[in-house]
Amino acid sequence: MKTKKRISKLFATSIMAVASVASSYAQTNLGAACGCPAVASRPSVLLSSLPGFTAVAGTYGGELTSGAVLTCANNYIIDQKIYIPSGQTLTINPGTVLKGRIAPIDPLTSQPDKAKASAVVIERGGKIMANGSADCQIVFTAEADNLDGLFPIANMGQWGGVVILGKATNNLTLAANGPFVVNGTGKLAVADGLGTIEGFATSNPQDRYGVNTSAAVVAGELSSQSFDDNDNSGILKYVSIRYSGAVLAVGAEINALTLGSVGRGTTIENVEIVSCADDNIEFFGGTVNVKYITTLFGNDDMFDWDLGWSGKAQFLFGMKTDIAANNDSDNGFECDSDDNKSNNNPKSVPVIYNATILGNSKSVFTVGGDNSSLAAINAKEATGGEIYNSVFANFKNGFNMVKSITAPRAANSEAYHNWSTSEATPAVKILKVKCNTFVGCTNPLTVGSSAANVIAADNTQFTTVDLNVVVAGNTLPGFDYTFAVNNTTNVFSAKNDPIPNPSLSVTGCPVAPADGFFKVANYRGAFASTGSNWLSDWSYSQVLNTSKGLVACPTDLDKDGDTDVTDFLTFAASFGTNCN
Repeated sequence: MKTKKRISKLFATSIMAVASVASSYAQTNLGAACGCPAVASRPSVLLSSLPGFTAVAGTYGGELTSGAVLTCANNYIIDQKIYIPSGQTLTINPGTVLKGRIAPIDPLTSQPDKAKASAVVIERGGKIMANGSADCQIVFTAEADNLDGLFPIANMGQWGGVVILGKATNNLTLAANGPFVVNGTGKLAVADGLGTIEGFATSNPQDRYGVNTSAAVVAGELSSQSFDDNDNSGILKYVSIRYSGAVLAVGAEINALTLGSVGRGTTIENVEIVSCADDNIEFFGGTVNVKYITTLFGNDDMFDWDLGWSGKAQFLFGMKTDIAANNDSDNGFECDSDDNKSNNNPKSVPVIYNATILGNSKSVFTVGGDNSSLAAINAKEATGGEIYNSVFANFKNGFNMVKSITAPRAANSEAYHNWSTSEATPAVKILKVKCNTFVGCTNPLTVGSSAANVIAADNTQFTTVDLNVVVAGNTLPGFDYTFAVNNTTNVFSAKNDPIPNPSLSVTGCPVAPADGFFKVANYRGAFASTGSNWLSDWSYSQVLNTSKGLVACPTDLDKDGDTDVTDFLTFAASFGTNCN
């Protein structure tokens, strides 16, 4: 009997030892499951040195005119803005690592020349095929990152990001949104339906998205074109984008993942954004759908949409960094239809189910930052959209709407009017926020970023009619939005728990339809209270062990993220039973 107990103890110890090194192994041996060599042993190859690279004036980079196939035999350095032109494909095999180079130093300022920030840009008609897997992820990161989990999460904005440009619908017009001005906020249009992506320095065709829907003559463009909402720009699956978001100027930045008029033929699933200096993922129009998306420790907004995005999204997880390391915390969802207040159609009307978005309780705007509300959901610029069955926690404001009208908008055409049933116009309410739970938000509902502007009818609609639930403080059972991390060493001394237990009810609520994209999920938030967390088998969240329940722990019998007396009593009650 003693021998048996000793063997069991040794077995348990060995299992825990394996679990403790799994995170590190998953990075330094990224892709081992698909035959890739250790990351440190791979030679570095500049993307600009690949066959067919041709410099393009004004872009601070050039095109891979023959496309490229990248394998995990090398580490690839994104040393410039690398463009994939129409008709060509960038294929990135599972387990491959791409490292963005920091912008060169401007000799006049002795600071990085951020206009020259490196990036990967998929042009209209080009494709990216980055089809990773849970055990063979594809990683975009900073050149200085050794992928050992030790590169500080505070190192935001080390390079640009990934930009995908398509031909799907947007609501740009030249009269309201143009002509294009470098770093001119909202001045993105080159022609009706045709824009230059935010943060880029020229109106070169390589930097454009959408199509010229007007009869006007535009260099390098056909006129009187129609949008293609089924446009296919390729695949991003099991892709991690880290330390990106170079800021060119306030309001003109490169996001970690920028999607300009990307069509629904494009597949974007299991993508994570880590330590981005700007918006983590931003949609400039388009119809693309996204699923299983996570953002960690980023600046500015976690998810940002604009210019008539009408896609679907499900299973979104966002987690702000702590305030000390953050310059401009801003919003969870920033919801726009048009930055230039033109009231253009079509409006942004995405449909979103099952998000969990955790803020950091920041309550004061950052001086000189790109701030707007410090809200979990910040609805403005006449946006529409539908947000259901989600959890938002630890923001100053929960659901904020802009109500004031700025010319040239017509009266009653702001986000508030698109939501409020007490407003006569518009007759059809295109902004719906229903069946969500707001936890520890100082002001769960605000208008113009102030609870004082909320009328009784607003509160009735928000809670009684739309079945949103307000939870004061950090008191939701099984759920904890607090954490503590050293932003230099990446060590978490306390972990959050983003999974309410028991599950939050969706009785009387819409549930995501089984339509081929959405998955039926009878709970609020991004994660079910039973079964495995969808981040646990591959993500950097698991590597850093940011949240409870992500790292396999054989002694955590009740799977609450801790080995404690409850686990001991569970084991004691079952001791001596037969497992066969």
